[in-house]
Amino acid sequence: MNYKYETSRLFLKILSDQPEHARQVLDFYNRNRLVFEKYEPTRPENFYTENYHRTLLHCEYQLFLKLKSMRYWIYEKSNPELIIGTVSFHNIVRSEFQSCGIGYKMDREYWHLGMAKEAISFLMFQVFEELHLHRIEAYVMPENTNSIYLLESLGFFREGLCRQTAKIQGRWTDHLLYSILRDTGEETNG
Repeated sequence: MNYKYETSRLFLKILSDQPEHARQVLDFYNRNRLVFEKYEPTRPENFYTENYHRTLLHCEYQLFLKLKSMRYWIYEKSNPELIIGTVSFHNIVRSEFQSCGIGYKMDREYWHLGMAKEAISFLMFQVFEELHLHRIEAYVMPENTNSIYLLESLGFFREGLCRQTAKIQGRWTDHLLYSILRDTGEETNG
């Protein structure tokens, strides 16, 4: 996997723990705090600090080097200093599973412009081709209709409901499980 990719409208980058990267990430989360928090675990007190994100970027970079996890930050080519989203591939499992999970966030100002789909579809292709994974899974809260629509438009298949699978804002919540398989040309039963 490369550190940086380019699509028709976007730059997709793995970031290091440089101070300017931590500032960009913090700005992204601050701009979207109210939107993101309702779908995520309770944040630690120091989450909205540069130091927290610099430490997190360092950890994520080390996981990328080991191909255990990877988070790409999305920049619009016309504004290459402003993070507008992120796509992560986590819990990469080898051996007989060859799978991972996916997570993503998009700045609310960039919803419904096709940029999340552009970034995710490009990166999924890279993950399937370069890491030779077979399956990508996504969990989504049933009320997150925008995310459900995005997953289905990308070709993800709804597998079912996972009861009380994640603790979001202090309470256990149900999530829908979606998956997509590498196109091997074989028929699958679903």
